Amino acid sequence: MSSSIQFASVDDVRDRLAEQGYIASPAVATTVYLASVLGKPLLVEGPAGVGKTELARAIAAAHQAELVRLQCYEGVDEARAIYEWDHAKQLLRITAGKDESWETARTDIFSEEFLLPRPLLTAIRNDGPTVLLIDETDKADVEIEGLLLEVLGDFQITIPEMGTVTATQKPFVVLTSNATRELSEALRRRCLFLHIEFPSAELERQIVESQVPDMPHALTDSLIRIINALRAMPLRKLPSVSETLDWARTLMALGAKDLDPELVSQSLGVILKHQDDIDKAREKLDVAQVLE
Repeated sequence: MSSSIQFASVDDVRDRLAEQGYIASPAVATTVYLASVLGKPLLVEGPAGVGKTELARAIAAAHQAELVRLQCYEGVDEARAIYEWDHAKQLLRITAGKDESWETARTDIFSEEFLLPRPLLTAIRNDGPTVLLIDETDKADVEIEGLLLEVLGDFQITIPEMGTVTATQKPFVVLTSNATRELSEALRRRCLFLHIEFPSAELERQIVESQVPDMPHALTDSLIRIINALRAMPLRKLPSVSETLDWARTLMALGAKDLDPELVSQSLGVILKHQDDIDKAREKLDVAQVLE
């Protein structure tokens, strides 16, 4: 069974993702290429805000593929992940045909019209290019991993009332994890592994220049220095790449030519999301020293 997403080379991955505004490091580009060639799910792990979900979106956009997302959370179950029946509609159908035999009604109510496909079934039934994003896998209960192993192993789902649905082509599967819970070894063995940390200063500079092209180089350099200084502090939530971009756009909207302690202090709420983090930054961040 072939994968619905194919890249020609590592350079092809890098170039096509760059066209979507995602600047991929060599490790990211190489692992994505291998996942497409080998047809294996890609497990992307790392702290929140480093671009794990955005990577899946960029892969989908690069191939004009449908992005199907399963957002994991505590308590997500088979009905939310694979499919469920529209019980209210089934009840109405049974009521409307109350003079029918059960066999007649049963054949009707367990049909496509009453089926509510969820992300896993939707991705497997898709005929066109598909990226299946299983987001924040570590937030789901351990039991859901067994379900994922079964589905990702054969790329087929059995619906007892209708039969087995088998994918005609594999979706490109991306699982993300913030590493708040250790995933099972069985699930890890099924996947190629990619760890994404916060980008280097140079890579983040390229990201800012790609997304905020009108920003002066000197201001970009100052912004990156401040962001990295904040990430070196013991904060509750470190600034993400998306918050770096938000801050860059904020500075452009304010018409800033350079960064000074007052401007940094006034705009910290764009990049820090907890008041105690803002207080700590205002107390301990020496803007002049960082920028000298």
